[in-house]
Amino acid sequence: MRTDIADKAVSDLAKECDAIVHFAAESHVDRSIEDASPFVGTNVEGTWRLIDVCRGARMGRFIHVSTDEVYGSLAPGAKATESSPLAPTSPYAASKASSDLLVLSAVKTHRFPAIITRCTNNYGPYQFPEKFIPLMISQATAGQPLPVYGDGRNVRDWIHVLDHCRAIDAILRRGKEGEIYNIGGECELENITVAKKILAALDRSESLLKFVTDRLAHDRRYALDCTKLKNELGWSPSWEFDRGLADTIRWYKGNSNWFNETRSGEYRTYFERHYAPRGVARVNCD
Repeated sequence: MRTDIADKAVSDLAKECDAIVHFAAESHVDRSIEDASPFVGTNVEGTWRLIDVCRGARMGRFIHVSTDEVYGSLAPGAKATESSPLAPTSPYAASKASSDLLVLSAVKTHRFPAIITRCTNNYGPYQFPEKFIPLMISQATAGQPLPVYGDGRNVRDWIHVLDHCRAIDAILRRGKEGEIYNIGGECELENITVAKKILAALDRSESLLKFVTDRLAHDRRYALDCTKLKNELGWSPSWEFDRGLADTIRWYKGNSNWFNETRSGEYRTYFERHYAPRGVARVNCD
């Protein structure tokens, strides 16, 4: 679609809305390392075009959904606050940090009514299988090797998608314009621990674990301080990880047609291109 036509379509829609929650992004780190251009086009230029259209439509509120990855890797015990410096590592993280700064520039320059959220790793139903948890579930279900980067000791904070949605809703309704809010699940786990939990839940042997060549510049640990969101808006995560993981596994097992369809076509090509050099060259679709 021509950008002028797309901008008009979004502008017409924006005039009918009280607020926009901007989730749209290229979000897979490995793909950004392979080719950063779609990430710059969608996450940076796309965000600015959306800001521009919403400004023209005099949008009442704009929520920009970002990521904890903009803070970069943290030392053990440290947690990023909303005022922590940005230190993105991957092209994906750099594109999101750039879009954050564009939003903040619009707030300061044009008094654009925007709020930024930065969330930890999501999991739950309908997540695309290139992401860590559905990737591990799909491989374990098929009895195929689970590719774990490096030594598997990288730490991520996991949040159930419904807790993330609750946080977004609270920020949309009661958040302060011009502010940044961290959203975390308060559930720091090493990747290898998550993979083993999935194998146990599916009654599969840990012999399926396959440690593969690490991601380039793989951040060791992410962690957020969510005190601001808790104190100002009264939000806190409600999904305990083991319960959320069990629910997620049940969903994927009960929606095998959707799961297999998403793992075919382009994703199969990507999987084999990305993991074959690491010794995991097969993706099964029942």
